[in-house]
Amino acid sequence: MLAVQLFIYCVARHCSIVRIVSFAETQEDSALVPAGHLFIDRRTSSEEVMAAIVTGLIPILRTAVDTSTTYKGRAVWFGFLCVRLVTLFVAEMPWFKLDLDFSCNSTKEVCTKACFNQHFDKPAVMAWNFLFILLVVSVLIMELFTAHVRSVLLKKAVRQTKGVEVESLGELKSKSDLVANSGAVMILDMHGSMHAVIFYLLSMILRIVVEGCFIYVLLYWNLPKLSQTSFLCNVIDHGCAEPQCVVRAAAEKRMSIYALASISVLVIIISCLFCLYFIVHYICNCCTQRSNDV
Repeated sequence: MLAVQLFIYCVARHCSIVRIVSFAETQEDSALVPAGHLFIDRRTSSEEVMAAIVTGLIPILRTAVDTSTTYKGRAVWFGFLCVRLVTLFVAEMPWFKLDLDFSCNSTKEVCTKACFNQHFDKPAVMAWNFLFILLVVSVLIMELFTAHVRSVLLKKAVRQTKGVEVESLGELKSKSDLVANSGAVMILDMHGSMHAVIFYLLSMILRIVVEGCFIYVLLYWNLPKLSQTSFLCNVIDHGCAEPQCVVRAAAEKRMSIYALASISVLVIIISCLFCLYFIVHYICNCCTQRSNDV
């Protein structure tokens, strides 16, 4: 269900940001676009962007609230997905017209385009969106795990009317009788089993790695391209001189990078704290069980 909702969100986002029309909308555009060709209009209004944000938030929030199985920290990670989604939309706004914000003191259009490709030789927006998808995957892994545990325990509860517990997957507690009400909300205790703790830690490690890659892309791929006010472009192999180029609205673009990086740092800190908490809690449970056995 989560995968379907996220797919619907992606389609709605694409449709609300990029409008495809069969012909140019203005007289000026019609001179640039050949007849019969598709023209992609990326000039979005704030209403369209806000509509896309709301469309993306609804399925994520609905999935976080309407659940049959939950675990500690689930609301936190869905909340971070919502925050990341909103931040991603806002941060991408200064990058929508990057090609138009790039200008050179050259009369040849091919020289300007060559300089643009040479300067922005690493992806920005597409890399951000891809890493966001990986973050969704890290949350989806835990959703699949909890769904699997619920399915296993439902089958086991049919055979055993009492003592619903799976040691290899962790304890599972429900608000009502599992057999009488298969729709009961279950709370998965991730500290009850080593396998559950390891699976949760792997999901957290994946999240930390993705956020670390996000910070690397932001600070080492994108930010250095905005550090100079103007620069000389060496495109002699294209038959051009060394034009001087500049990127407009560099301050806004840098601020978007700082906003995304701050969210990533926050997620990494929270993830490390969760990992430490689960490890310490599991060790304490093991020590308690050993002391009781003695």
